[in-house]
Amino acid sequence: MKGLATDRVVIVGAGLAALYAALNLAPRPVLLISPDPIGEGASSVWAQGGVAAAMDPTDSAEAHARDTLRAGAGLVAPDIARLVTEEARDHILDLTRRGTAFDRTASGGYVMSREAAHSFARVVRVSGDKAGAEIMRALVAEVQACASVQVLDGVLATGLEVAEGRVTGVHVARAVPEGSASCLIKAPAVLLAGGGAGGLFALTTNPARIRGQVIGMAARAGAMIADAEFVQFHPTAVATGADPAPLATEALRGEGAVLVNSAGERFMLDVHPDAELAPRDIVARAVYAQTQAGNAPALDTRAALGARILEEFPAVAEACALAGIDPVNDVIPVAAAAHYFMGGVETDAEGRASLVNLWVCGEAGSTGLHGANRLASNGLLEALVFARRCARSIEEIAGEVGPPDQITLPPLGAGTPASPNLVARLRRAMTDGVGVLRHADGLRRTLAEIAAIEAAQPDCVELANMTSTATLIAAAALQRRESRGAHFRTDFAKSTGETGQRSRMTLPEALAIRLSCETEPV
Repeated sequence: MKGLATDRVVIVGAGLAALYAALNLAPRPVLLISPDPIGEGASSVWAQGGVAAAMDPTDSAEAHARDTLRAGAGLVAPDIARLVTEEARDHILDLTRRGTAFDRTASGGYVMSREAAHSFARVVRVSGDKAGAEIMRALVAEVQACASVQVLDGVLATGLEVAEGRVTGVHVARAVPEGSASCLIKAPAVLLAGGGAGGLFALTTNPARIRGQVIGMAARAGAMIADAEFVQFHPTAVATGADPAPLATEALRGEGAVLVNSAGERFMLDVHPDAELAPRDIVARAVYAQTQAGNAPALDTRAALGARILEEFPAVAEACALAGIDPVNDVIPVAAAAHYFMGGVETDAEGRASLVNLWVCGEAGSTGLHGANRLASNGLLEALVFARRCARSIEEIAGEVGPPDQITLPPLGAGTPASPNLVARLRRAMTDGVGVLRHADGLRRTLAEIAAIEAAQPDCVELANMTSTATLIAAAALQRRESRGAHFRTDFAKSTGETGQRSRMTLPEALAIRLSCETEPV
């Protein structure tokens, strides 16, 4: 295996968390590794709602933290909720200084949307539903002009090099359809910011590449994984059959859009006092139930927005137009789709993982902020807060800043790409067995199926990273014998109390659970 060494901090990923961390590390030399050109293929670009922050004088970080705790169904770490919400305002101001064109009022204030489970309108937005794309535009431009950042795109991280519990480097390969051999890049520090696991499910709002690979490679290296059972399903993915599914932002419901079924009934009125603005897990299960009953759930924006949707929510309008839907005159068909992974590599308040010299931020990490159910628009906020915290933590242990070296990968031979048929089989198994509603029998079948999929291509590291994360999700879901937040067990429909215990699991522990499902009949 060919090898290289660098004095640069290696960051795996090219979404908001990765770019923001790289800029906060400047002028320390950084190597960004991404399979796609920066600004493309990242979930951050697709984020519609915005960033949650108490910017209104009548709002407060304390109120934001309370809402976060309430939405998280008894699993949010209170100290993390406090520090994240207290830092939120500073990050909005920082992004503004960096060129992000947030929506502003005539007097210069920030235009904010109200989303589910927030007690205030506190989601800072751009053009209604373009926040992720605009923030990424500003950060990409700054990274491209930053002399200390080298971007190595077209490259896929496949594994971590570990010696005596310390991460010493990253294995990378060319991101080509035919696969490639790998190369080890040794580095003084590694930061994982490569996204979540939504693409492990057949119905998802995540980009195609976001299939838990970064979490899987950390787990395979020995990192502790937390809260893996908690996958948030967005209730209003636009149900057009597209893969991935376009998203109809929650801000539409904040503006008064309602959920109806094929009979024209507002079914959320009988489900929760907050109706369409109930916590996401409750709305997602209600939408899923309507789908399963053949009642064709849909989002009706006509009375609330009318023609305003075309200008105020251009991303949704574009997705509808591509599907032949006229949201001004017609309802928008919706479905519950895997959207955000609350679990991930366990980190402390500085973004440090259980392995020395490894930091994690963004959706790949599990900080304790989201608990069992992420509060709307806290995802981008967490990415910002922990990207900067990771950067500062890395600075504390890094040595002198020297002249930046330039990394050039050597020629790499052929490799083994993941079989598209096996990936499709994995995604279907996860949707069927670890989806919106879960049951022990289905979870055991899914774990056995994951083992069979892995065994069908045992020499493929890319697939192993996916199946490792899938195994952790299903095993943690099987172990949690209660329903809490986004995790709903039809065989354990009640929670065990107002507060619960966060789950922590290593890959060997998850594999032991999986092995028992292979050997025991369902």
